[in-house]
Amino acid sequence: MSQVTNVLLAGVGGQGVLLGSEVLAEVAALAGNDVKKSEVHGMAQRGGSVVSHLRFGREVYSPLISRGGADYLVSFERLETLRYLDFLHAGSVVLVNDQRIIPLPVGVGKAVYPVDIEARLLATGVRARFVDAHAIALAAGNAKAVNAVILGALSSMMAFALPLWQEALGRQIPARLLELNLRAFELGRGALTPPGAPTTIHAPV
Repeated sequence: MSQVTNVLLAGVGGQGVLLGSEVLAEVAALAGNDVKKSEVHGMAQRGGSVVSHLRFGREVYSPLISRGGADYLVSFERLETLRYLDFLHAGSVVLVNDQRIIPLPVGVGKAVYPVDIEARLLATGVRARFVDAHAIALAAGNAKAVNAVILGALSSMMAFALPLWQEALGRQIPARLLELNLRAFELGRGALTPPGAPTTIHAPV
């Protein structure tokens, strides 16, 4: 078994993908791992696709994840999930924010937003969970806390201790926004349903 864990985080500019990657990298480093990270964010402020490769373990030589090598795919938007299906393997874990952000080609009528994303993902045989992070962020107090909700859900799927996540958030989030993000994180952390329950995770009532 590989001693390196590969996490691919993907989304749309403005969703906080890069900050989410920074927090996870901080968590992994606090746990004593060697961490390497690479990002593509040229369109990050214009609503384009954003992806971050993050690898951690005892010793990591390259920041890039090879196709078929992602242990986790964390997708901040439904359509972005499809772009990275070829990075998955049979044991991959996929966490998807159940949110649609209409890309420009769809908005101007030159393309159609896929309606079978969940079916296509589940057909690969990977373990996939969907979380309504936007609605949960609103429940926490601010829609911009989507990334904190996603990190909370992710934290319940990984082995890192809760205090490491809290410390990493404290290091990466401005003090004036920390309380909100910790609240969103906790809601996300508690949102995952038990194994065997429906895959879509809704906002708390």
